[in-house]
Amino acid sequence: MSAELVNLRQVRKDKRRSDKEKQAEQNRLTFGRTKVERSLTQARNELTEKTLDQGKLEKPFRDKD
Repeated sequence: MSAELVNLRQVRKDKRRSDKEKQAEQNRLTFGRTKVERSLTQARNELTEKTLDQGKLEKPFRDKD
């Protein structure tokens, strides 16, 4: 009846490495866009804003007298 010996220091290191890899993968998904993708998104946002602003009805300024 022999138990398997476990080096706790090594287990902690392995866990930290896997946690860092998970975080790196998440960052790649979140921030890893090409310059073309970023500029396309910016252009679409500007076009949407411009279209939205064109449909606004502005109320005339009324002075409180």
